[in-house]
Amino acid sequence: MRHKKAGKKLGRTSSHRAAMARNMAVSLIEHERIITTVPKAKNIKPFVEKLVTTSKKDNQHARRRVFASIHDKRMTAKLFETLGPR
Repeated sequence: MRHKKAGKKLGRTSSHRAAMARNMAVSLIEHERIITTVPKAKNIKPFVEKLVTTSKKDNQHARRRVFASIHDKRMTAKLFETLGPR
């Protein structure tokens, strides 16, 4: 039984899912729109929403937490300077 097992596997290993989520989040932040499948979009939505919520308060700790999640300095800066305030 899968009771209390949150999240979808999407036919990938856990490391592959994490890398895919990180890459899709960076693409979404960069282009502000991506084309993907519905299950992948549902899987990435909470991840990106948490990043945007964190970017609303611009301090060093928040920047480090976001960078630890997406590993891209340019997109971290864009998130805090453009998307967070918006």
